[in-house]
Amino acid sequence: MMLRYALQTVRDRKGGFLGAFLALMCAAALITACGTLLETGLRGTVRTERYAAAPVIVSADQNVHQTTVKHKKGKTKVKHKAKPIAERAWLSSQDIGNRLKEAPGVGAIVPELTFLAQPLIQRGTSGDGSDADRPSYGHAWESAALTPFRLVEGRAPRHADDLVIDRHLAERAGLTPGDRLTVQSTQSPRSYRITGVAAPEHGPLDHQTSLFFSSGEAERLAAHSGKVTAFGVVPNEGTSVADLEKSVEEALEGTTAQVSAGDDRGPVEFLDAAGARVKLVSMGGAMGGTSLLVAVLVVVGTFTLSVQQRHRELALLRAVAATPQQIRRLLGREALLIGAVAGGIGALAGIPLGGWLHGRLVDRGAVPATLERALSAFPPLVAVGVTLLGALAAARIAGRRIARIRPAEALTEARVERTRLGRSRLVAGLALLIGGIVLIAVLSKLRTEAASTPVTFLAVVVLACAIAALGPLVVRAAAALLRGPLRLSGPGGKLAHANLRGNAARMAAAVTPLALLTGMTCTVLFVQPTLGDAARAQARDGIRADWVLAAQGPGVPERAARQLRRAEGVEAVTEVVRTTVRVGLDKYPAQGVTPAGLTRTWDPDVTAGTLKGFDGNSAAVSELAADQLGLRPGSTLELTLGDGTKAALTVRAVYARGLGFGDVTMAHHRVARHVDNPLAATVLIKSDRTKEQLAAEVGKFPASGLEFLAPEAFDGLEAKRQRANAEVNHLAMGLVLAFTAIAVVNTLAMSVSERVREFAMLRLAGATRRQVLRMLRTEALAVLFIGTALGSGVALAVLTAFSVGLTGSAAPTVAPLVYVSVVAVAGLLALTATALPGRAALRPLPVSVATAKE
Repeated sequence: MMLRYALQTVRDRKGGFLGAFLALMCAAALITACGTLLETGLRGTVRTERYAAAPVIVSADQNVHQTTVKHKKGKTKVKHKAKPIAERAWLSSQDIGNRLKEAPGVGAIVPELTFLAQPLIQRGTSGDGSDADRPSYGHAWESAALTPFRLVEGRAPRHADDLVIDRHLAERAGLTPGDRLTVQSTQSPRSYRITGVAAPEHGPLDHQTSLFFSSGEAERLAAHSGKVTAFGVVPNEGTSVADLEKSVEEALEGTTAQVSAGDDRGPVEFLDAAGARVKLVSMGGAMGGTSLLVAVLVVVGTFTLSVQQRHRELALLRAVAATPQQIRRLLGREALLIGAVAGGIGALAGIPLGGWLHGRLVDRGAVPATLERALSAFPPLVAVGVTLLGALAAARIAGRRIARIRPAEALTEARVERTRLGRSRLVAGLALLIGGIVLIAVLSKLRTEAASTPVTFLAVVVLACAIAALGPLVVRAAAALLRGPLRLSGPGGKLAHANLRGNAARMAAAVTPLALLTGMTCTVLFVQPTLGDAARAQARDGIRADWVLAAQGPGVPERAARQLRRAEGVEAVTEVVRTTVRVGLDKYPAQGVTPAGLTRTWDPDVTAGTLKGFDGNSAAVSELAADQLGLRPGSTLELTLGDGTKAALTVRAVYARGLGFGDVTMAHHRVARHVDNPLAATVLIKSDRTKEQLAAEVGKFPASGLEFLAPEAFDGLEAKRQRANAEVNHLAMGLVLAFTAIAVVNTLAMSVSERVREFAMLRLAGATRRQVLRMLRTEALAVLFIGTALGSGVALAVLTAFSVGLTGSAAPTVAPLVYVSVVAVAGLLALTATALPGRAALRPLPVSVATAKE
């Protein structure tokens, strides 16, 4: 019975349910899109390219491990954790190679070296320049069999200056055997003679460019004597891959070497794709959680408004003896019908939406193309289930009051909006407000970005929920403050003020999404600039150098720095190479700097200890790292370098500018031996010579794209990079903001469209059509002011706490023009969503509306 009545109600009141339908559909699409990102991080395939012909790959362990043993109530509990390292780990070629030779079923063992090797091709020579966007790696020619690569022109490399390039590069750059090509590798750039062109037997590689050197030259460039990147293992005839894998695992038992076969070979080849899994899981989880909270808030508000529009109808049902259970059942059936249809359509729409989002992340470099998108029925099914639960919860919350009211009071209650807030709603609102304040207090104590980011957005949503719960009180208080300005604006303003006071619940339904939109947008836009500007300010204040040498390519060669040190008038040259280290399982950004003349070019604001005597066994740490790890000058810092190598260093100094220079600083040569790219990211130069004079000293490296910049110009370059990185975060939260914007339009349109009878009565009382529209515009501006003021206040409080925690300053970065743009967009949405339905509501003749049956 109730299901049939629910079907009839939905069919007869399509307009009233349209807003709830749109909100649920968008929520399902958003949750599905985020779910596909999360699933890609968990199950996305990384297919091998270079190792296609080697069924089993042996590589070094790419994780740092920690085992804890706890004894409780006579029981021993062992917990093991592993975290990935930042750089490629290397294997001992002799030890592992000898073990593999003794393994049964092994037919061939192919050692592999993978290292930085960027072809330096002048613009205009490389066709469309697309090779500049592909990662390029160097290998020894003997490892060509792993793909396998076959020569299509020329011969294999035999001498140190011989080079074989892949056919993709040859065709793009117009290179043939006999040409010369300059390659920037781990050493200084060098010109090689192309002796051959090779092509993969099973088609071109999609995600990399391969350069092949002679064995001796490859070992020199790899700069890891006696070590290899991996071993490719091919079985004897008659040995299956499964048997070979088991045999190799038994042979390597007791070592840290990892054995991979099948799809597990891809993450060994593409370390960045393997690392991107963690990023996608984090991003998908954060976006999905935020989307879910926003969706619940928006859907509850939309259903509340829908129930308010039907208050008289539901009151009449109570008056004719419908029980509270029947009313709840009716609203629940309606919610299920709308939720099922909206959830199904939204989930289907979320699949291509997730694909689009993944594609944009790949285009911006946040996710490597080698990590293929995973797609299954699980995210859409979860989205439909969550949508149904959200719809049921929203219907239950929205219909709570009308279901409990006494039948005799139902119609009387429906005629006038209640002026008092329900006790449970008041308690919930105060609890949410207190929860938001607690989150802000916690946020001000968090000192890492990874910990702060989820709390930041959670605080915004929780405070928005508090605004939704306490909305009528907030609107009445705002109406009291706006009474003077509104009454001065004429009859339209007086009517708008009366509506704000008398219909506070309806107005609050419009204020909430506006506050959420403003608060969330400002937070998304200003979080990264707050952190980035503080880091740049610290770096800018800490650079004492007169010039900064940067490279457009992989980095600055060490030989260029040596050339500068020998130049007349140069006081100090500091090479800076960056990496990430782990102390235990905790990750810290780190850098290596040249110790000689360090204090002339670099000032990290030392607060304890000294940089004098800084050498290869020394470390300097930020105040954050010192506090977290309990370090002080003289302490021993045990850490894991980027490639998994353990090191124990003596802390010489503690410094304040950790945001600008990283949390751990070591000697340049200590770090350079343990990173994939040992070239300096920047070189700091203390000299009174001009840029042209210094450029002449490194004129032997024109192909490296070296550029001398004043510290101010370098700061501008860092700002540009900061904006590029922020684009990824804006994209990640853009869908949530778009959904919130839709909710703003949806809610405002619903709140206006239900007022046809009210507008008709105003016109019958003598108001003109223009006066009614002016009243609507004034109302919209008042709602806009209240919503944006609340949202701005929430964003300011959250951003201030974020800034205090991470930068120590209660001054977040807020761009006035960007903020004005946010308010302008919100205003445009509010006015449009009010004006269009308002004009439609004024089309019917007032008499026909007033005499129509309700």
